[in-house]
Amino acid sequence: MGERLRRESTAVVPVSTAKPLDRSVTDGISNWPEIKEQTQAALKLLDEHNPERIITLGGECAVSVAPFAWLKKKYGPKTAIVWIDAHCDLNLPGDTYSGYHAMALAALLGKCPEQVTSLLPATFTAEQTQVVGLRDWDVGIQARQQEWGVKHVTSKELRQSPDTINQWLKTIGAEHVVIHFDMDALEPTDLFSAVAAVPHDVTTAEVVSLINRVDHEFNLVGLTIAEPMPRIAIKLRNMLHGIKLMQD
Repeated sequence: MGERLRRESTAVVPVSTAKPLDRSVTDGISNWPEIKEQTQAALKLLDEHNPERIITLGGECAVSVAPFAWLKKKYGPKTAIVWIDAHCDLNLPGDTYSGYHAMALAALLGKCPEQVTSLLPATFTAEQTQVVGLRDWDVGIQARQQEWGVKHVTSKELRQSPDTINQWLKTIGAEHVVIHFDMDALEPTDLFSAVAAVPHDVTTAEVVSLINRVDHEFNLVGLTIAEPMPRIAIKLRNMLHGIKLMQD
């Protein structure tokens, strides 16, 4: 986005650290009261700032839900979503895994129960959605993806046809685009910096090229880079903390 991404303001969603999360499950979602509160706070901030574009850095996949739903309302039916992720994040409350980050795309598609969708100002359709780099499914999720009609492009397909996402966006008549980039989509031997790491996927160069290609031909209004995990820095810190001399 070049000069268009020059930062005008930064908004921070308040996150309570008053007590450690107990990972309790409410209505089929781990820590749903806290997530609900943070979603409402994020949407309130967006209403106050009314940005033209939103960049979200860090956090897990659910950080895209509030900004993308807000942007969908702002820009309307000609807005599409590109979800770069090793997983399709189509879990639902009541599934074996109750983490909300695995339900992020399901929420944006309006497939979650009313307790979730009632919070969101707008949702996407399956026809407006494309997953890139998908290669790992929880039990039953692959069938759900097919049932809902959510399409995906593999890393091999993207490599063979780098313009495939732009072609799809033109086919559906998209004008505005939001891109979610979960770093676990990356090939671990290229950059091992995500919460999860599944081999045989896209490279950093391929993801950067995809984002820039979309930006060149469409109005890229939202970009999330999620789930960074600086493993080397953490391991180095732990190593140094273990050396007695470093503590003296």
